[in-house]
Amino acid sequence: MSEAMGTRRLVQRLLLLVAVMFGFGFALVPIYDVMCQAFGINGKTAGAYQGTQVVDEMRQVRLQFLATNAAGMVWEFRPLADEITVHPGASHEMLFVAHNPTDKPMTAQAVPSVAPSKAAAYFHKTECFCFTQQVLQPGERVEMPVRFIVDKDLPQDVKHLTLAYTLFDITARKPPVAQATP
Repeated sequence: MSEAMGTRRLVQRLLLLVAVMFGFGFALVPIYDVMCQAFGINGKTAGAYQGTQVVDEMRQVRLQFLATNAAGMVWEFRPLADEITVHPGASHEMLFVAHNPTDKPMTAQAVPSVAPSKAAAYFHKTECFCFTQQVLQPGERVEMPVRFIVDKDLPQDVKHLTLAYTLFDITARKPPVAQATP
């Protein structure tokens, strides 16, 4: 076998490997969704509340709040309360506190998750700081609300929900703001 044939075969194998890796990259999103569904993690919340707001006064659900920072995020980030008890169908609000302890402006994005995942379809946020990016100036502290309704049709066996947020530093992803010149 000549050197040219060996080189061509190597290039073909490498191109095939690149194509397989590219296809695997596209397959990761549906694989991730299936894994989250199977293991009950990273439950995404339902959309806007479409039902009539009827409160189930006979039922109580314990709702736990968690706040974590992704790697590299230095903000202080926490809910004002660790948990509350809610009646399905009623509107509720929880405040999360964020503080930028650095000496530079930073931008963050919060990503929510509801557990157990089968309950995520029954958790409706009507307002949330996670809908937009949060910009905090050096030393700034803010209270950020999340308003929500736990659907009255939540399965009866679900007595405890966890709403978790992970806060990501996306400062580097934001385009720099042009400075005005005198």
